[in-house]
Amino acid sequence: MAEKHFYEQKQYTKEYLLPYFQKLIPDFHKKSVLEVGCAEGGLLEALQEIGMHVVGVELSPERAETAVKKNPNLKILVGDITDPKLSERLSETFDVIIIREVIEHVPNKKSAFDNLGKLLNDNGFLYISFPPKRSPFAGHQQIAKSFLKAIPYLHILPKFVLKPTARLLGENDGYVDEIKLHYSTGCTIHEFEFQCLLRNFMPIKKDFFLFRPIYALRFGLPTIKLPKIPILKEYISFGCESLLQNKPF
Repeated sequence: MAEKHFYEQKQYTKEYLLPYFQKLIPDFHKKSVLEVGCAEGGLLEALQEIGMHVVGVELSPERAETAVKKNPNLKILVGDITDPKLSERLSETFDVIIIREVIEHVPNKKSAFDNLGKLLNDNGFLYISFPPKRSPFAGHQQIAKSFLKAIPYLHILPKFVLKPTARLLGENDGYVDEIKLHYSTGCTIHEFEFQCLLRNFMPIKKDFFLFRPIYALRFGLPTIKLPKIPILKEYISFGCESLLQNKPF
């Protein structure tokens, strides 16, 4: 599975993210890049192959170990984006920070954004993508073995309904707790925009998706964007993707 994740990350970077960055960030190939939640390091390797200076932070020691095994030349720090000493441990700042499908798992959003502000250079670029907390599959219920994986908004049901249902359908004992945890740490679009506003991270491009770009690689589905309807986007968008710039006050 780790091998599969690595190659998916690398392919997705080459086919989608790299053209995206090259179009929107001037002289992107000359920038220094930090990826927060770099997992198996496929994105970092793809950027390193075109001569970029890249560094990764990964919470899971096992995934960080896999990344270094795949590419011993990668610099990966095992760490937490909410750690107040993270900037000291990294001892450098970056032109671009990438944080994909991570912020929704971070309980303390303020600490995470505080660190992003410390690590990002003035006029640097911040790329964030995440499924909004109130979106149909924000609980990551797709990890189920049964048909529960296909039921939208499952995570909002109370545990006293979910637990016996999951048990009856042969799900693991921890399944309900896991999707409830994902939901509890989720990030709404409103909260994300508020945290960015506090730090003067100004949007360059922002998109909301019914079918996210990664679905093309994973499932062969077309990418479908949604209109920016203020309240509705919180509930029907499967993904929010933003590129922002750190404008000094």
